Amino acid sequence: MAARIALLKYLRVEARPAQLRNPRLIGGSFSQLFKRQFSEEVRGSFLDKDEVRDRVINCVKNFQKVDPAKVVPNAHFQNDLGLDSLDTVEIVMALEEEFGFEIPDNEADKINSINLAVDFIASHPQAK
Repeated sequence: MAARIALLKYLRVEARPAQLRNPRLIGGSFSQLFKRQFSEEVRGSFLDKDEVRDRVINCVKNFQKVDPAKVVPNAHFQNDLGLDSLDTVEIVMALEEEFGFEIPDNEADKINSINLAVDFIASHPQAK
């Protein structure tokens, strides 16, 4: 866990706030500041939820400590699959590798079931 945290801190890229086209918001609304904006190349690049579900289930089934017969789309990692918190971290890391992007620690802590993993990954524009 400590090695993962150290590696993630090393690999993180500094994020800078986007420059506002009109900082005075003339003719605009305050809510436009917080709208999530994607470039043209990113829009429409989200993965299909069914494809994500299949890949997540396959990834979880391949985890050594999981009985593949127990893996279903609504399985909870701890309650249904009998995994502990460290196993859950390992599964999240395997999902990061499978989908080619980093899941932030605060989001990774919330992923404790297959459905939550599918929802997060399917809604992430960097998932491949």
